Amino acid sequence: MPKPATPDPRLPRLTEVPAFREFLSTGWGTPDRTPPVEPGIAAAAAAHRERLSAAFPGRTLVIASGRAPVRANDSNYDFRPNSDFFWATGCSAEDAVVVLRPSGSGHDATLYIPAPAHPGETGFFADANHGELWVGSAPGPSDWSAVLDLRVELLSALPDALRGAERPLLAGSLTSRHEALTPLTLSPELGRVLSELRMIKDEWEIAELRRAVDATVGGFSAVIRELPTAVAGGGERWLQGTFDRHARTTGNGPGYSTIVGSGAHAPTLHWVRCDGPVRGEDAILLDMGVETRAFYTADVTRTFPVSGTFSPEQRSVHDLVEASHRAGMAAVRPGRDFTDFHHAAMEVIAQGLHDWGLLPVSVDEALSATGQQHRRYLVCGIGHHLGLDVHDCAMSSYEAYQGGSMAPGMVLTVEPGLYFHAFDETVPPELRGIGVRLEDDLLLTATGAEVLSDALPIDASGIEAWMRAH
Repeated sequence: MPKPATPDPRLPRLTEVPAFREFLSTGWGTPDRTPPVEPGIAAAAAAHRERLSAAFPGRTLVIASGRAPVRANDSNYDFRPNSDFFWATGCSAEDAVVVLRPSGSGHDATLYIPAPAHPGETGFFADANHGELWVGSAPGPSDWSAVLDLRVELLSALPDALRGAERPLLAGSLTSRHEALTPLTLSPELGRVLSELRMIKDEWEIAELRRAVDATVGGFSAVIRELPTAVAGGGERWLQGTFDRHARTTGNGPGYSTIVGSGAHAPTLHWVRCDGPVRGEDAILLDMGVETRAFYTADVTRTFPVSGTFSPEQRSVHDLVEASHRAGMAAVRPGRDFTDFHHAAMEVIAQGLHDWGLLPVSVDEALSATGQQHRRYLVCGIGHHLGLDVHDCAMSSYEAYQGGSMAPGMVLTVEPGLYFHAFDETVPPELRGIGVRLEDDLLLTATGAEVLSDALPIDASGIEAWMRAH
């Protein structure tokens, strides 16, 4: 709010009223300041730091949690910690920094957090970002240390901690304004190594991903139950809101912007506007994922007939995508190239499109590196790593990611589709406006792959039966 040039007695500024400050400074008890952490996170984060330490002997490592972005003026979006920071700490505090200093054959870690504004401090009532009267109980260093089994200090000690550090490496989010970090720039090397370490999930992370997938399946049920309301006028946004409410109730929230594309919107790959109607004759594409309170997300897609029964045209497209999906999932095996499932799925798509007369060239020409005509109807990738980010491990090297091999502990998505836009004149009129995607989350095991999301059927008849049951 603007500050007057001269004091206005009708609107006194509370920070400038001694009597108010004195009265507000006393008479308060101590609220429960236990930080919100999930069971097992302290041990998991400690193990993550050990792996990180082994990759950088003798180097000082710095990772920042970041700050919530501004939505408008003085209103911010909800804060979510940087994924690398959370992986290494288990801490969800805004504006925090963790420093790993070389010590012996490893590192000692210290977490630095902003000073909480407790009773007796001006910020208690005047700081909308940290004051307890504004944000609720504000954990201090001892509170965080107790739940994370980690040394925790105030951010004011960060400059001294970094003084004298030789060529420290920085990762995380730099949206916070920490003067001590100003001389540093983000280290591509540290970011890459963190991404590549996060490719292999430990048992604690796998349990979180199972929880995310299970909650997401429940979200699909909730959305399907609301189809009549959506058709009656609620539209796509009613269904998007249904899932987002479910995600906020069962987890931290949606792991990414929920995609609800009905009818001609289904071919739009990331239809997150969700401002269209839902019609009884539509096929509706739902791409949704619950993020747990430990920030691990699912990513699952199914395409449903709003009426409960696919039309012959919708079913034919769905059947081809299903065949591609099964071929892709069958290629997800430890030791195989990451690209194997991509090629397996694409071969089925290209052959099917050729059989329908939609390719201007042969299947072999289309699949060649100088062809790719089949990708007109599938321009996106068809799988990725999954974890703390929906598109996880994105800072990895090409050699470790697309050019690497699949290994036990990886969690991947497989998600082929066909997207026939209503204005694509190369497509027969009866297929225009149909978009189908199938996406599952797979855990690589020692001998194969487990489909974490297999509670949802992938065949057209199974989907119709599942809808009737839910």
